[in-house]
Amino acid sequence: MGNIHQVITFGGRTFLTTEELATALSLSAQSIRKRYAQTGSYFELRPVKLPNRRLLWPADALAQLINRQA
Repeated sequence: MGNIHQVITFGGRTFLTTEELATALSLSAQSIRKRYAQTGSYFELRPVKLPNRRLLWPADALAQLINRQA
């Protein structure tokens, strides 16, 4: 089964699912969910919470986080 990548746009911005964010950061999705539950963010990345409780993470904020770590 191949990877399914879906581009999600909302309000003119591009978002990643928790699973996509985890893959980009080489983490488990549960690690991101746990940190979000504890602090309300993942190292200053704040997701949009959908009515169905899914989290969408801004793709541009991910790029900023990666640049800060480099």
